[in-house]
Amino acid sequence: MELFDFEKPIEELEAQLSKAKEIKAAGSVDIDSAIEELEGKIIATRKEIYQNLSPWQRVQVSRHPMRPYTLEYMETIFEDFIELHGDRQCHDDKAMIGGFGRIDGQSVMVIGQQKGVNTKMRQYRNFGMANPEGYRKALRLMKLAEKFNKPIITLIDTPGAYPGIEAEERGQAEAIARNIYEMFKLRVPVICIVIGEGASGGAIGIGVGDRVYMLENTWYSVIAPESCSSILWRSWDFKREAAEALKLSAADMYANKLIDGIIPEPDGGAHNNHEETFKIVKQKIIDTLAELNKIPVDELLKQRLEKFANMGVYKEV
Repeated sequence: MELFDFEKPIEELEAQLSKAKEIKAAGSVDIDSAIEELEGKIIATRKEIYQNLSPWQRVQVSRHPMRPYTLEYMETIFEDFIELHGDRQCHDDKAMIGGFGRIDGQSVMVIGQQKGVNTKMRQYRNFGMANPEGYRKALRLMKLAEKFNKPIITLIDTPGAYPGIEAEERGQAEAIARNIYEMFKLRVPVICIVIGEGASGGAIGIGVGDRVYMLENTWYSVIAPESCSSILWRSWDFKREAAEALKLSAADMYANKLIDGIIPEPDGGAHNNHEETFKIVKQKIIDTLAELNKIPVDELLKQRLEKFANMGVYKEV
């Protein structure tokens, strides 16, 4: 598995463990107690490292190539998932996926960005950067869910909406703005979860919900640290300072009342334990749906609007 610079202590311990297991396999020395001690040290070291990550380190973890992506969540957490295609105007955007599925016996609509698991699939999925037709497809599926009174779950993982000229020609800004506007009016429960990167309008285009959560090692911001660094410092070398200043981590977002909660990840991050991550996220969705289903629709819409209206600081003149 690919390790980060800050995981060097773990790498060294794992090398010692591997050597100890080789000695044991040779059958010459009984070192079971040493192996057990090393395994305990690895667990403790990994836990300590991941409890004290900096904002930039969390950005790195959110981009780990072994981290589970949207489609894996959909196929694992939701039973009988059926993907739906097309925006009925242009074509089917492969970076934005969605469809009906069941969770705990309840039918829901689940929508999210898909990055791709290898080089070929990343190109196919446009690295999770949706075009306008992707956001229009997402809105079509949301409206379909509303028609049949089904809750909506969105899984956010994108470096941003696609910034190409052709996307602008087809109305990228309008498509995202339309989604934001329409999501405030959806008469069904909406749960949004940042599972990786939550960058700019690409994220907020499917990010207006009654409950917005972030996984522990994710980020959510108007701009990526590298882009912020290049604008403010005219260099990418200050991305660590930018990540700190942007307050983009789950802890900062929760402290600033911009999200409703943080979903914990297994020790070592979601990329180290997919199954446990799916289990935790699934239970959070089930519990939240049970809570939201008890709220009358008109009250739900009122709370949703008030929550976003109260964000930020402003002064009337």
